[in-house]
Amino acid sequence: MSPERAAAAAGEPTKVSALGWVRIVLRLLGLFLALLVCVPLHYLYRVIAYGSPFPKLFLGIAARICGARVRTVGTALRRDVVFLSNHVSWMDILAQAGASGTAFVAKAELKKAPIVGWLADLNRTVYVKRQDRMNVAGQINAVREAMADAWSVTIFPEGTTTDGHSLLPFKTSMLKMLEPPPPGVMVQPVVIDYGDMAEWIGWIGEESGLNNFKRVLARRGSFPVCLYYLEPFWPSEEGNRKTIAARARERIEAKLLETLGKPLRDYAHDVEPIRYSGTKAPPDDPPT
Repeated sequence: MSPERAAAAAGEPTKVSALGWVRIVLRLLGLFLALLVCVPLHYLYRVIAYGSPFPKLFLGIAARICGARVRTVGTALRRDVVFLSNHVSWMDILAQAGASGTAFVAKAELKKAPIVGWLADLNRTVYVKRQDRMNVAGQINAVREAMADAWSVTIFPEGTTTDGHSLLPFKTSMLKMLEPPPPGVMVQPVVIDYGDMAEWIGWIGEESGLNNFKRVLARRGSFPVCLYYLEPFWPSEEGNRKTIAARARERIEAKLLETLGKPLRDYAHDVEPIRYSGTKAPPDDPPT
């Protein structure tokens, strides 16, 4: 990790050059122009039909404006599916929504991120307070509503973003919506891979959402994002949410090992809301 990247992970603001600020302004202008086209069309479409294609179109365009060059491998199910994915950055939402039109479950901090939070709102993102164990039922209902509207929903079961070279234990509380699974719904594991840029893109440590957003938009050029849609499976055959999570994690880990070409490493940052401390694995989910 470069000294600049390490400083950002430690919570220090990243210095942006004059050219970097020009890139930020140009990319924000591009996002604004795309909004001017897509948002009115979205609301007009909703007057006459259900299931507008414009959030997917806009978020795909937004990912490209921000520098992502998205490639998909495998086939994403179109509806009646819960995607379980590793999580690296807020960019995951733009890339995956642009590719599949999915709604999301994401950490509540994302909603406060400038512009990004509003973009996520367009696609029915459900925000989860990781420390709010008393409102799990309300969060499950919100996920079901988002799924009914968007036909698919993506859950990031690690509960936080990582550096693209690690995979945290999966937290299973939000998979309660699959106990029992809605009729006809499948689970499809997804791996998002930023290649050599993963550690730089990752929103990790003490870095604020604003600083990460600023760093990504100030970056020169583009970066690759590959979405691997793995073989789906029936959650009804897995027994419970813990075995569903274990099977999905096993497949995601295998694909990460294949794409990285080396063993995964322990995640080096503390994540208090999910009770993860450095290289120590968190305790199991409390019994429910």
